[in-house]
Amino acid sequence: MNTVKTGMLLAAMTALFMGFGYLLGGAGGATIAFFVAAAMNLFAYWNSDKMVLRMYKARRVDETTAPNYVGIVRKLAQNAGIPMPATYIIDNPQPNAFATGRNPEHAAVAATTGLIATLTPEELAGVMAHELTHIKNRDTLIMTVTATIAGAISMLANFALFFGGNRNNTGGFIGTLALAILAPMAAALVQMAISRTREYSADAGGAEISGNPLWLASALQRIEEAARRAPNEAAEANPATAHMFIINPLNGRGRDNLFSTHPATANRVAELRRIAQAMGAAQGRPWG
Repeated sequence: MNTVKTGMLLAAMTALFMGFGYLLGGAGGATIAFFVAAAMNLFAYWNSDKMVLRMYKARRVDETTAPNYVGIVRKLAQNAGIPMPATYIIDNPQPNAFATGRNPEHAAVAATTGLIATLTPEELAGVMAHELTHIKNRDTLIMTVTATIAGAISMLANFALFFGGNRNNTGGFIGTLALAILAPMAAALVQMAISRTREYSADAGGAEISGNPLWLASALQRIEEAARRAPNEAAEANPATAHMFIINPLNGRGRDNLFSTHPATANRVAELRRIAQAMGAAQGRPWG
C-alpha cells in the first residue's frame, strides 16, 4: 500500500510541475520545464549522495576507526540482504542519522557522534536498520527526485514572480501571482506526504531487520527529546535536507515544526509497539 501511495504522490508532484510550466508558458513552457527537471534529476541521481555528505562534513569510517558502529551496520546489512553501504560519521551533538545513494549498490549511511554516544547498542541497531530499509526500498532515490521537482517548482515560482509568467492564461497576472505562491506550497505538501509515507514503511522494515521493534521505538523517543535541546546548525542552514533524517533535525527551533517532513513520533512509537506485540518481541533482549 505504501508503494502505491508513493507512486500516486510522485505522479501528483509531476503533474503539478508540468501543469505549472504550462500555465506559466503554455506548451513551450511545459516542455522547457520538463527538460530542466530532467537535467536536475539526472544531476541529482549521480551526485546527491556526495553533495549531502560533503554538506554535513561526514567522514568515512571502518572497523578500525569505529568498530562497534560499523559492525552493527555490517550485520544489519546481512540481515537485510543488501550490500554493505559506505559508513560515515558526522561530528554533531544532535543524535540523528540518514541514508543516501541512488541504489543499494551505491549507498551510504551516516550517524552523528551524538547518536552513537547517546544510544545503547540495541537502540543504535534499531536506527541503522531503519536507514538500511530506506536503502533497500530505494527511498533515497525517491526522495531525491521529489526534492528536485519541488525545487524546480520553486524556481518556476520565482520566475513567475519576477517576470509575470504567461499573461495570456485565463487567470491573468493575478492568477499567475496566486499560482506562484500556492504551487510551491502544494509541492511541499506532496513532498512531506511522500516522506511521511516512507518513514512508516522504514520503521516497519527496520523492526524486521533488527528483530526488535522496541529498540527503534525507544531510540525515536530519545532522539526527538535530544533534538529539541540541541539544534543542528548544518540542517538549519540546509532545511531542504531535513526529510533525510530519521527525526526532523529542525526540531531544535519551534518555527520549523509548521510543515514537518516526519510523522509524529508518538504515532510511530505506537505503531512499533503494535508490531512488537504481534512479533512477541521483548525489550530486554540484547543486541548481538
